[in-house]
Amino acid sequence: MSSVDRRAELEQLLSERILVLDGAMGTMIQGSNLTEADFRGERLADHPSELKGNNEALVLGKPSLVEEIHDAFFDAGADIIETNTFGANAIAQADYGMEAFVYSMNLRAAEIAVACAVRWTKRTPDRPRFVAGALGPTP
Repeated sequence: MSSVDRRAELEQLLSERILVLDGAMGTMIQGSNLTEADFRGERLADHPSELKGNNEALVLGKPSLVEEIHDAFFDAGADIIETNTFGANAIAQADYGMEAFVYSMNLRAAEIAVACAVRWTKRTPDRPRFVAGALGPTP
């Protein structure tokens, strides 16, 4: 389905009912009691700065957790999930020395969210799921 078709589908649904947007990704992540190793995973194992608290790095270090959270929101009734990209910008990532990873973080976060939305839409085609890009303020 083309992006034009998806937009039309979204607009049609919005004219018919209220769509539910997911909840707080950061709160869900904090509730997972993650360690420094969880934020790093294999890909970021040798990164020179501490990464604990860099929720956006999880799409590279522990993408399965991000996927589980998206699934939990869809399971709870969300129609739209946001990418895990709230602080995936060069200014915010400078706190962790991760500016060079911003593009790959945004791309991977979108891939994870879209894959979840596609999977849930296939499960229940009468209730399509959507993805919205998240963009937060800088520190």
